[in-house]
Amino acid sequence: MALPWVLTVLSLLPLLEAQIPVCANLRPVPITNATLDRISGKWFYIASAFKNEEFKKLAQEIQATFFYFTPNKTEDTIFLREYQTNRNACLYNSSYLNVQRENGTISKFGEGREHVAYLLFLRDTRTFMLAFDLDDEKKSGLSVYADKPEATKEQLGEFYEALDCLRIPRSEVLYTDSKKDLCEPLEKQHEKERKQEEEKES
Repeated sequence: MALPWVLTVLSLLPLLEAQIPVCANLRPVPITNATLDRISGKWFYIASAFKNEEFKKLAQEIQATFFYFTPNKTEDTIFLREYQTNRNACLYNSSYLNVQRENGTISKFGEGREHVAYLLFLRDTRTFMLAFDLDDEKKSGLSVYADKPEATKEQLGEFYEALDCLRIPRSEVLYTDSKKDLCEPLEKQHEKERKQEEEKES
């Protein structure tokens, strides 16, 4: 009796995979040096959707955000420089993220605990997602980032598909608006100061 059951399940597998191919986006893969090279540089926070009420509340206050990732492959850390427009004010913050290569996660300590996110890639190499609490149906969440201030329909389409997989309604998505960014002047000031420091050192 067991054999027919096994054959039935196996015959259904291709069908199931065809119905939910988007869930492949939510399977974390180990982080490699190539991964760290890929996420190095400037990124823009595009949108997010959270079941976690705490995260949702924080995301509602964000008008625009861009940031720089500078990975350290030897120490498995990422230096983060973040420019966030929040409640019509520019907030700058720098910190270090820890990389857990085997788990495919990055984490940050804050408010007395460690916040962990899965680093997930879309088919478009100019985007990536961070997934939170994938194992907790009541707290899961997802955010998407791109190398431009605005994402294309195709990029957002993959994000929406991943939300469907997590059973998060698309109506819950919170979008940023690059037109409300107030941090560009501060970024330019920082770039100028950095160049002056480099000139002094040389």
